[in-house]
Amino acid sequence: MRSPLTNPFQAGSDVVPDVWAGRADQLSDWRDVLRPRRLAGLYETGRTILGEPGTGKSSLVRRIARDAADAGDWVTPQIRMPSGADPLKLVASAVLRLADAAGLRASARQRVTDILDRVEQVAISGFALSVRGSDGPEPSTALFDLLVELGDAAIRQDVVVLIHIDEVQNISDDAALSQLLITLGDALSHEVEVRLPGGGSALRFLPIVVYLTGLPDFEDRAGARKGATFARRFRTVTLAALDEGDLLAALQPFVISGWETADGDGGVDRVTMRTEAARAIVELCCGEPFLFQLAGQGAWNAGQADVVTEDDVLAGWRSAEGEASAHVERILGRLPPREHEFIEAMGALAPSERTLTNIAESMGLASATQVGPFSRRLDTTRGIITRGKPYSFRNRAVEAYLTTDWPRA
Repeated sequence: MRSPLTNPFQAGSDVVPDVWAGRADQLSDWRDVLRPRRLAGLYETGRTILGEPGTGKSSLVRRIARDAADAGDWVTPQIRMPSGADPLKLVASAVLRLADAAGLRASARQRVTDILDRVEQVAISGFALSVRGSDGPEPSTALFDLLVELGDAAIRQDVVVLIHIDEVQNISDDAALSQLLITLGDALSHEVEVRLPGGGSALRFLPIVVYLTGLPDFEDRAGARKGATFARRFRTVTLAALDEGDLLAALQPFVISGWETADGDGGVDRVTMRTEAARAIVELCCGEPFLFQLAGQGAWNAGQADVVTEDDVLAGWRSAEGEASAHVERILGRLPPREHEFIEAMGALAPSERTLTNIAESMGLASATQVGPFSRRLDTTRGIITRGKPYSFRNRAVEAYLTTDWPRA
């Protein structure tokens, strides 16, 4: 019944948890806007999903990718960018695998064969291919040409090509990043002529969808250094904490009818959850998707009975307090010194006293204008605070860590 083997909560990065909470807007965007419009040949920008560690960026797009694959679409694996990696090389390898799945290797057209050969060189040498001055088109041009051929094949099969590039903030080479963004953006905005059933022809966009996921720092690099082109071709969403209502809704199946699980004898049983246990999980996780899974995982493993109680939640959480602290410390540790100082000064004030003037004074600065840039970044870029009258914390885990005994249960 209840055991680590049957636990439906997954507190890890890059996984699609069985107990899913929130992100309805982003899932609806894929299901109701992005996929239908690209499939119909209409234009839609790429999507950039950013957020602090633990906000579920990669899990969100992996769920979208899984849904796309279930619908028959052609989906790259999650293309993770290790620090210092060549992005063109990794993306070229992933797109080549899609080309194989689409049957482009069997094409009798010499142009397709030449493109595949060139992109194979890119998959081996990446951006360095252009530096060496090797014969043939630039790596970005070859990759763009293959994306066009892949998009044409997708039109014929009535499917979408989905490309997911993760940890984009790790792309350190500005020239390689520029080539990658321009190549993907050009593929998204490329039009091809198609024949209409009743005769004649029309222009349409390729059924290609691109998701970029990473830390909030990426928008500064891509937006500021690549200018308006990136902003026009990619729509950025910064994920914040989940609402309590979304979290309670995710736990409602446990409370109402129970969670179906194996009983150990080849049959099926159900594990239910007390209402107060569900509320305890929601309170402890502070809206953080990672902490929600961590709290649920600990509660499930804390006992073997077919009812999860509040005592189970507290017992499981006590064993996870160190991980919860480390989660918030990772967020704070990434902040530049002045932003970190701003957050700590804000946390030291009573909620009603969190004005920009008071925060500046607590930091030892003479004017609120001196901390304005820090507050804007913490709001619009990082999603940690909300500027208002007074200022407030959007990241409830950071607030709890700075102002209470949390994560102690």
